[in-house]
Formats: sequence, C-alpha cells, structure tokens
Amino acid sequence: MHTENRLPHAEQRTLQTPHGAVIGSSFSWPGGQYCAIHTARGVLGCGIYDIGVANEFDMAFAIAKGTPEKPLRVPKDLYDANVVAVSDAAARLGITPGMTGLQALEQFLRAEAT
Repeated sequence: MHTENRLPHAEQRTLQTPHGAVIGSSFSWPGGQYCAIHTARGVLGCGIYDIGVANEFDMAFAIAKGTPEKPLRVPKDLYDANVVAVSDAAARLGITPGMTGLQALEQFLRAEAT
C-alpha cells in the first residue's frame, strides 16, 4: 500500500517594513506552523524558538508569542505581536520584552545600519 508523502508548505520572501527590507519565512503542515523574520543582525521569531540556544551561540533573537485564537502563521503576523523574550545579544541592540515585533525589527535594522 502506497501512502502519499505530503511535504509541509514553506515560503520565504522579502518584505518591506517601514524601517527597511527583511526576509520573512513561514512553514506550515496539518497541525502546526511557525514563522520568522530575518535581518542581517538578528531574528524575530515565534514562540517555537529557544532563547537559551540563541544565548549559547550569542545570536540576537527576539521571540513574539501568538495565542491559540490568534496564532502567528505568516511573518507579517509578527509585526503586531508582543515580544515576550529576547536573547542577550538582542538586548544589547536595545530590544526588550513588551515591544511589538515591528518595534523590535526597527532596532534590528538600526543596528544593521551602524
């Protein structure tokens, strides 16, 4: 009996924010999804990412969290989501919990310009 192997849906594209260009990526499959926005200085991601690992590798990560009622499915969903955790490297760039995702992206892109 042959069963069809269904691959997850993956998408990556350049997004224009009010603060500059970023790369958005999203992945989804039946029962799950995650997304992130990448800049030259760091990443704004959904709650699936681990700040402890980001700290171990001194990577700038900011984590935004969705809810079951409003999950973070595509990169633009991160814009209005609240940042709930940041790595030490992201904190050094001025990113703090409580910011919106768009505010965190502004800090990442400011740091990229310097």
